[in-house]
Amino acid sequence: MIAEAAGLIHGIRRNGGRVLVLTGAGVSTESGIPDFRSHGTGLWETRDPTEVLSLRVLEERPQRFYAEGFRLLMDMRSAEPNGAHRVLARMEAEGYIQGIITQNIDNLHHRAGSRRVWEVHGNTRDAVCVACGRVGPVEEIEEAVARGEIPPRCRVCGGRIRPAVVLFGDPMPHAFTEALQAVKGADLLVVVGSSLSVYPVAYLPEEAKQYIIINLSPTALDYRARLVIREKASVALEGIYTALVKLGGLG
Repeated sequence: MIAEAAGLIHGIRRNGGRVLVLTGAGVSTESGIPDFRSHGTGLWETRDPTEVLSLRVLEERPQRFYAEGFRLLMDMRSAEPNGAHRVLARMEAEGYIQGIITQNIDNLHHRAGSRRVWEVHGNTRDAVCVACGRVGPVEEIEEAVARGEIPPRCRVCGGRIRPAVVLFGDPMPHAFTEALQAVKGADLLVVVGSSLSVYPVAYLPEEAKQYIIINLSPTALDYRARLVIREKASVALEGIYTALVKLGGLG
């Protein structure tokens, strides 16, 4: 399956086609970040997400949001990119893929060196003012919370600032619209480590001309996939990259 996936990617790129990657929590679990929904280990097994990371709680119960939800987000920052993140960055740099759409908010694709990343659920490195739209480092929120300023306030206009993460109840960001258009224009979407159970992102493979799924567990869209690879993200991606190198250049 891995050799077949590499051959498909190589053929598309040799003919000038575009290959995109969609990543989910299964890419980051290898960095020690627990996912949200896996049975027995998911974070939402022991807590209600709408009571921790929702727009309603942020606006109506900011003390609880910053005591629980915000801390949960910030705990991700100690994680380091793993082999899957690094090989995807190499694949982009060498022209095998043209970008990454990620459901993850942990910034690890950026830290691994990927350049074209659509963060369709936001990120944990930025703070944004809901009044003037100014974007600053998330450390501004941390500093405000540490001195008891809840909700944190914008240094420029005095409006509320918040993490640049898509919370339950938030609309999808412009990055999702861009990602959707990119998928429609691509020749192949490689889905890695996603259960494809979170909408609207789970619709993206259905908008692709064809897709491959790399995931340890079955998904609802396996039946339409060109290939399904049951393997850890890093193992499968490193295998595909090695096979691509053996197939030779794209020129």
